Amino acid sequence: MTNKTWRVGVAGLGTVGGGLLQFLAERPNFAPAGDSAVVTAVSARSKSRPRTVDISGLTWFDDPVALAGSPDIDLFVELVGGSDGPAKAAVETALKAGKPVVTANKALIAEHGAELAALAEAQGVPLLFEAAVMGGVPAVKIMREAMVGDDIDSVAGILNGTCNFILSEMEKTGRSFADVLREAQALGYAEADPTMDVGGFDAGHKITILAALAFGCAPNFAAAEIEGIEAVELLDIKLAKDLGYRIKLVASASRTDDGVAVKVHPSLAPLEHPLAQAGGALNALFIEGRRVGRIYVQGPGAGAGPTAAAVAADIADVMTKAVRPVFQAPAGALKPFVSVDPSRTVGKAYLRIMVRDEPGAIAAISETLAECGVSIDSFLQKPVEGAGGVPIVLVTHATPESNLLDAITRIEKLRAVLERPRLLRVARI
Repeated sequence: MTNKTWRVGVAGLGTVGGGLLQFLAERPNFAPAGDSAVVTAVSARSKSRPRTVDISGLTWFDDPVALAGSPDIDLFVELVGGSDGPAKAAVETALKAGKPVVTANKALIAEHGAELAALAEAQGVPLLFEAAVMGGVPAVKIMREAMVGDDIDSVAGILNGTCNFILSEMEKTGRSFADVLREAQALGYAEADPTMDVGGFDAGHKITILAALAFGCAPNFAAAEIEGIEAVELLDIKLAKDLGYRIKLVASASRTDDGVAVKVHPSLAPLEHPLAQAGGALNALFIEGRRVGRIYVQGPGAGAGPTAAAVAADIADVMTKAVRPVFQAPAGALKPFVSVDPSRTVGKAYLRIMVRDEPGAIAAISETLAECGVSIDSFLQKPVEGAGGVPIVLVTHATPESNLLDAITRIEKLRAVLERPRLLRVARI
């Protein structure tokens, strides 16, 4: 059988696109199937922008949609980003033209994955997105391929390296969120507008995709409960550590009798737990299966090399002509996404309550918690210089979210309390 040379069109020549072009130029015959992949056409916002790879010999398209529909490419790689606009239009164009599509676009898959899966399957072509989640860590392949013989109950982990870097540096150096964010931007870990990362939305897109793969449901980003790290204070990082925890941005998805709960929150992880020890820009993920048990993976979640390697792995799958649904089940068989009412979820929580230094404050708080059905697991009262009051810090036993929010509202009204209590979840890992 004659081996085929696949003509690849790449839209988006940023960090990942440049890494992919360099990789394929050096190793066009990387795939074990024997075929080769050669980039023949590209598209980006600016043709004249300086780049680390030479594109002078490639066909240039100003419009990624035109590139996607070109008869002169066999496979389309979308690295433009964004859930709508040119990225979505280009992917739809390529699929309608019967071309396989590889993308690193987590927002596109999280928000439009079901409809794109239906289009890809109707055309009989692959739509692959390994690089959309955890960069070089093969989380999507584990969920879509390795775990098909199991029933997954939950997935949880650190899915955004920018936030992990910021929280790790705040703890290590004692600097503020704003100060460390500026460093992250200077180092290239954070964008000029860091909202997608620090607001939790990037992690929200990724955990939405993992939830769809884990539970056989259509991805529904709008149903995710998302909180970023902008409000995490250095005081809470220090006090949480005194209680034996480290604050991480944890993304989780779990299956319950009521539906699927998808969440992103700054959360406390025990210091000895692997998630607490995954520092810097690393990503990490736990997968809980009923037969396999617990699986843990960790690795680089971003960067030219790791993410380009994930894109290349998908290209290799296209060349082997592997046939499988885009998600765990064919698009028409994906279950409707039924989200769980957040007020009905049960878990442990961290509360930091700033009070006046006067008698009776602790007693009033304890009584209020008891009235709301919230019991205390651990407790710390530790004066902190310059804190503007005395912080009372406690970790609750597992309690319904509705009880916890009721208690916070009541505690805020106590005479000795200076401000609304700070709430952080304790990760269920």
